[in-house]
Amino acid sequence: MAAAAGDVCGTVTGVRAGAGAGAAAEARFISSAKGKGLFATKNIRKGETVFVERPVVSSQFLWNALYNYRACDHCLRALETAEENAQRLLGKSSLVLPHPEQCSIRKDLHQQCPRCQVTYCSAECRQAALEQYHQVLCLGPSRDDPTHPLNKLQEAWRNMHYPPETSSIMLMARMVATVKQAKDKQWWIKAFSQFCSKTANEEEEIVHKLLGDKFKGQLELLRLLFTEALYDEHLSRWFTPEGFRSLFALVGTNGQGIGTSSLSQWVHACDALDLPMLQREELDAFIDQLYKDIEKESGEFLNCEGSGLYVLQSCCNHSCIPNAETSFPENNFLLHLTALEDIEAGEEICISYLDCCQRERSRHSRNKILRENYLFTCSCPKCLAQADDADVTSDEEEEGEGETDDAELEDEMTDV
Repeated sequence: MAAAAGDVCGTVTGVRAGAGAGAAAEARFISSAKGKGLFATKNIRKGETVFVERPVVSSQFLWNALYNYRACDHCLRALETAEENAQRLLGKSSLVLPHPEQCSIRKDLHQQCPRCQVTYCSAECRQAALEQYHQVLCLGPSRDDPTHPLNKLQEAWRNMHYPPETSSIMLMARMVATVKQAKDKQWWIKAFSQFCSKTANEEEEIVHKLLGDKFKGQLELLRLLFTEALYDEHLSRWFTPEGFRSLFALVGTNGQGIGTSSLSQWVHACDALDLPMLQREELDAFIDQLYKDIEKESGEFLNCEGSGLYVLQSCCNHSCIPNAETSFPENNFLLHLTALEDIEAGEEICISYLDCCQRERSRHSRNKILRENYLFTCSCPKCLAQADDADVTSDEEEEGEGETDDAELEDEMTDV
């Protein structure tokens, strides 16, 4: 599961199942304007897993955790049973799920930090966290003390960055803690420097996007609280105004969202059951209705959510017609990159930074989203083919924005 501190080379290389000889993909420098890209080193079939990667560091979103989306504090594996998950999302404690044996959650393996009581899915995750960053971040008996510097930092972040969440100050805190605990601090600093950096102007735009109109004042408050809680002389630059903005930009540009769900895992397991036709129809109808009822009660907030930094995944450029996609089918932070079509050796592997609904919008609308969130204008084949289209958003598109039919909604709910 989680790599121990002694296995940091494997962690930063990031690939389980072969980063060396025989690996299906490698990062290459493209240009100063575009930076790096990920390219196939051999022919890859549609549906094939290109690689499985663990993050250098990851963290659950703070509001997500506050609202009792229970996840392993290290790997983000959902800790509730599928039935508990559904009961909470539905607000109905009497709900009983059929086929409970299809739930993969093993509560007998769960462990807590003996000092601060944060919960892990296994002894391996507890040990991995302790060896990488938790010695620095463990609050001990001060876990519920609002005056503790780390609690002050987290509260300030929650007051600035409301759901839907896209990042967490604790991801940056774990980066600092990782360096502070490491014997070879320069090695880890170099590892984090692999992620792309932006110019000062771009950094400012990213921070502005994360923190809103009053970002300068908010950013300075965060920096002061961050310094009070975590200052380390080996990372002194990260605590300066310029360095802190750069750290924000690194996380804002490279952070990959992570979603886990025990309910989704149960649904996938039920889909694989070999059932008589009548039982299959009844189970499918039950699941369909369950998701509709959950959507009414909990809206779009279905999963345990967080973000992480992945070395190889961060090299994947965007395309509006991607040939690969990321997912988290193991119900933890292990990222699977899967081919959406056949990919030839030497071909660039691209994912989409847009969801399926956004990709169907006009070129103008797609690029508006990409400029606002990722600071670039797309030049993929689809965008080039639509270059002569009018730069306006149609009335139909405005009316349809944010609308999702039931089938698409169910796909989004279960595609973890």
